[in-house]
This record gives sequence, C-alpha cells and structure tokens, in this order.
Amino acid sequence: MTTDSGQQRIGIFDSGVGGLTVLRELYRQLPNESILYFGDTARLPYGTRAASEIVHFVREIMAWLIAQDVKMVIMACNTSSALAMEMVQAEFDIPVLGVILPGAQAAVQQGKRIGVIATPATAASNAYRNAILEMNDACRVWQVSCPAFVPLVEQNRIDDPYTYEVAREYLAPLIQQRIDTLIYGCTHYPLLAPVLRSLLPTGVQLIDPAVRVVAAAARELELLGLRNPGNALPTRFCVSGASQQFAELSVHWLGCTPAVEKIALPTVVRSPVSIESAE
Repeated sequence: MTTDSGQQRIGIFDSGVGGLTVLRELYRQLPNESILYFGDTARLPYGTRAASEIVHFVREIMAWLIAQDVKMVIMACNTSSALAMEMVQAEFDIPVLGVILPGAQAAVQQGKRIGVIATPATAASNAYRNAILEMNDACRVWQVSCPAFVPLVEQNRIDDPYTYEVAREYLAPLIQQRIDTLIYGCTHYPLLAPVLRSLLPTGVQLIDPAVRVVAAAARELELLGLRNPGNALPTRFCVSGASQQFAELSVHWLGCTPAVEKIALPTVVRSPVSIESAE
C-alpha cells in the first residue's frame, strides 16, 4: 500500500467510453484526485449480456483495480451497478459507488413522471424503477430499452441521421406518457444529449447520474479522510480491447488524445452461485 492513502487513485470502470462522462465530472468536482480509468472494450456492449456474465466481468475488473492499489471504485456503468453491486459490496473491502441510487435520488427531487432510457440488461433489472418507487411511491416510472445507443456512441455516429431516427423511436412512448424527467440510464447516453434534447419537449428535465455519483464520491472521500492533499497525477487509461480505437474516440470527449494501455484482466473462477439471466 502507498504511504498516504489520499494519494492513491480512484478507479473508474465502464464497458467503453461512456464512463468518460463520469471522468469529466471527477475533473470538474475533484480536480486534485488521481484517476485510473478502465474500459472493458473487448467485451462491450454489456447491456445485451446475461446477468451472470456481467457479475463475472465485474469480479475480474474489481480484482484488477484493487491490485492497482486504488482507494475507491466508481462503477461508471449502469448495467454493472444494476446487476453486480450486491456482489461487489459483499466481496470487496473498499468503498464502491454505483450510479443507480444517485440517479434515482436526483430524479425523485425533480419530477413525478419519470422516464428511464437504459440498456436492455439495466431495464430488465428494474433497478431504477425499484429505487425510485422506494424513495417515493407516488412517482410513475416508464423504462425503455435502448440496445442501439451504446454501439452508435462507440462508433462515433452521434450526428448520423440514423441515430436521430433510433432516438425518436425510443423516446416516442415516453413522450406519449408526458414524462417530466428523463434519466440517462447508461453513462454513454449523456454523449447523445444534442440528439435527445432536440427530440424531447423543452420542459423535460434530464438527469445525468454521473454528476450525482461524483458528488457522492466527494462526500465519501471526505468522510473517510481519503481526499488527496496534493496535486493529481496524470490519468491512467487502460482497456481490454484496442487501445488506439479507444484513444481516437476519447479525443472527442476529453479534448486531447490520451495515452492508452491495453491490459489483460486476471482470470477469476466463476462463482458457483446461479444468477438469473437479465436478457
């Protein structure tokens, strides 16, 4: 372990570039913190996979991040947060934050007719619906599965007319229900903000869980005495797939081309516990 735990990095992981929305918030809200970003690009998208696969992937990623001596982990992936949070909290002795609860809390504070756009696995898990109704059972919640969004973002096709066509189809049932609030139920989705804003009624409030989870991380670091008293180290970017592809795509969201390492995750024996598919 390092001499001063405050100087350790915060680990962030996502299936791809979506977690960069959380990284940007970390830069904004916690500029002194050093970051290790991992994108599991070899296995994206997560949202169409079975719950047992997601849990296995998260277990491997967590083992690797802890081996890198991080002081906290932010699961910058709604699918992982929805399906693997219970496992992570039971198995790993390190602060771990997910995006579901902060997003749900923000939505409940904003409106009563709440739409959620999410990956198929997150939508099927009902994680947002359950969290919102537990906080305020007077709310109405509608969820839409959006399987095409992550591949479109990862292919940098945000301005493609086809993306607008797909988004119009996904948003139609939510607009029909007169939602007043929309949760980005995947960290990739804020990157689609220009598309979504152009199609939604002007009064709909957009909730980005990235903003809220970083605020929660700031409170947790303060509470545990883990804030970095010095200056941040350069962010370390690692991926399981093609490093150059990730670097080229990241420049659109970071304003610079990061140096990206390709790493091999440790092999973790699958848990014997049976987990139902979320497909």
